[in-house]
Amino acid sequence: MNYSFWFVVGSQFLYGPEVLETVAARAREMADELSRVLPFPLLYKVTAKTNKEIADVVKEANYDDSCAGVITWCHTFSPSKMWINGLASLQKPWCHFATQYNREIPNEEIDMDFMNLNQAAHGDREHGFIGARLRSRRKVIAGYWKDEVAQKRIGSWMKAAVGVAVSKDLRVMRFGDNMREVAVTEGDKVEVQTKLGWQVNTWAVGDLVKVMNAVTDAEIDALMDIYKANYDIATDNIDAIRYQAREEIAMKKMLDEQGCKAFSNTFQDLYGMEQLPGLASQHLMAQGYGYGGEGDWKVSAMTAIMKAMGEGGNGCSLFMEDYTYNLAEGAEYSLGAHMLEVCPCCAAGKPRIETHHLGIGMNEKDPARLVFEGKEGDAIVVSLIDMGGRLRLICQDIHCVKPILPMPNLPVARVMWQAEPSLTTGVECWITAGGAHHTVLSYDVTAEQMKDWANMMDIEFVHIGKDTTVESLEHDLFLSDLAWKLK
Repeated sequence: MNYSFWFVVGSQFLYGPEVLETVAARAREMADELSRVLPFPLLYKVTAKTNKEIADVVKEANYDDSCAGVITWCHTFSPSKMWINGLASLQKPWCHFATQYNREIPNEEIDMDFMNLNQAAHGDREHGFIGARLRSRRKVIAGYWKDEVAQKRIGSWMKAAVGVAVSKDLRVMRFGDNMREVAVTEGDKVEVQTKLGWQVNTWAVGDLVKVMNAVTDAEIDALMDIYKANYDIATDNIDAIRYQAREEIAMKKMLDEQGCKAFSNTFQDLYGMEQLPGLASQHLMAQGYGYGGEGDWKVSAMTAIMKAMGEGGNGCSLFMEDYTYNLAEGAEYSLGAHMLEVCPCCAAGKPRIETHHLGIGMNEKDPARLVFEGKEGDAIVVSLIDMGGRLRLICQDIHCVKPILPMPNLPVARVMWQAEPSLTTGVECWITAGGAHHTVLSYDVTAEQMKDWANMMDIEFVHIGKDTTVESLEHDLFLSDLAWKLK
């Protein structure tokens, strides 16, 4: 989908046709110039002067799948009552851009004609009031429209809004059920579809095996060439790699046929398969599909959404699991990995394809997988949990580092990081909030974007950062629990 955003500018008839012509010309100019620097096109739609004009453009936006959100601005004074019907029916993300056409007040030119035309400070406050009065979920961004800071903030919000569009149309394919007796991978799929739009359904592993059996050698040969071009082959067990290619081709066929952008499986349900999909899952994630291990459909969907929010529509976001800690004083780190399935988008170097025994699950043969170290950089880890009656999105700031140990006998992809505000406080906060062991780790998506996304989706957001304490978090969670019970 080629997404765009609509620019709706507020005014009124009071100032005469010449002013309205100027407002429209400036709005087109601003939309065109901003489109050159923003990640998605900004389309000027209307200078709205009546209740009907606003209601009509909102109705059109709601039913246009390519419209990912609406950005409003009041060049002049725009009486807020005429915005009520439109904003009350708006179903797309809304950003109120508080800016003005001119950067500075012109000392020689400022007169009453100038004041009548340039009333953004006046209009934006009226516009802001009605948003607050309607309790509308919106993003307010203030700044000069030509400044890089304001442009970057709008671009960041746009990516979060695209995450909403992807979420509302997301389908998740579950191969089998989730791992037995695991609490956090459960959840209310009806509530999630109502709230987030996800369609989460199950396909039998036997269905996948049938498609696998129909994959041709020519199809496998073509995918093997792609593997060889992107990864170092570090095993003589070529048959294991070809089997992973067979699995990947079959899964991709089923995903694409059903319009699914995310999938999950579990090592406890591999009937008819020789290997748990490792390399197959990793290479599918590299193509933008979301994945969740042990049947974790929530983290699978969030991985797909956050990938779509990242750079180029397939950013560096990946399925992750907390495994173990380094608790030495002055060298406190978390080590994240998974048995087989970590997306190579985060690799610091060229990943290696290796085959090793996997001492868990029903694998008949040693699965092939990509082995690599994760790259350094600031990142976040995100967990969506079902609190019973509501969803909570937990986000923690982290800094990924080069692993402090080579770990030559650990044949998996791994990422090591320092957690904010510290390892122990961060762990206490994460556990207090109910964060899962499965997360989405992202180098591209920010905590602010995830807060925006949660706000647009009307779900609870919890942020653990450098200034968070256990006491402050407990207090915030207590108040949040009360507030959400009243909703």
